[in-house]
Amino acid sequence: MNKRPVIQLLKVHAGYDGKTVLRDVHLTIYENDFLGVIGPNGGGKTTLVRVILGLEKPTQGELFFYRDGKPVKNLRIGYLPQSGKIDRNFPISVYDTVLSGYKKESLFSNQKASHSAVQRILERMELSDLSSRPIGALSGGQLQRVLLSRALVSSPEVLILDEPDTYIDRKTKTGLYQLLEEVNKETAIVLVSHDLGAILQNVRSIACVDETLHYHPQAEIPEEWLDEETGCPIDLIGHGHHPHRILKHHATDE
Repeated sequence: MNKRPVIQLLKVHAGYDGKTVLRDVHLTIYENDFLGVIGPNGGGKTTLVRVILGLEKPTQGELFFYRDGKPVKNLRIGYLPQSGKIDRNFPISVYDTVLSGYKKESLFSNQKASHSAVQRILERMELSDLSSRPIGALSGGQLQRVLLSRALVSSPEVLILDEPDTYIDRKTKTGLYQLLEEVNKETAIVLVSHDLGAILQNVRSIACVDETLHYHPQAEIPEEWLDEETGCPIDLIGHGHHPHRILKHHATDE
């Protein structure tokens, strides 16, 4: 069966203040895809996400959305920002944080539906007992689950995660990716991360972004690309569920 697209970028250019950050980007995200986005700082990962979210208009090219294989004007897109960008001192409860992710057009017109949606996602994420707790009183792992709940409360067709594992420990990270594995059965996922190990272990395809975009449908990263982008010859290998990064012998500038 042919895969059906949900998002498609064709010949997209984007940038700021007259500077091109993305150039001639072609990318298709499919239903139930799990796409990893990697690349150097300043390479355009954030700009790519902003274009998909509609926060940045391409200077050239086109962005298309699809539902059930047919073109539509908009999609339900859930977004999980880096938890380090969240003001934990802001006086808001877990419940209200999740509620803020409910689609705006229905928030006030159907309060019963929004309450039911929040309750369902809190139960699914095992957060019901924390619903009245302020977000400033949460652990890093709890906050990450709250933010993920906020992104999922409107049943998005695509979920975008920006460095979701940056501020959490290994155990919490494992739990996060187990949750994402379940979410991916219903929703396409785009994961932006610097953690190559997490990318190799969890995604099914990879987009390497450094102004242009190179798509790798088998979640394999060519050694030549790694050498060029990282400045070090790195081998990536895996056995079982444990990918490893191995540095070959090489000189460093001292």
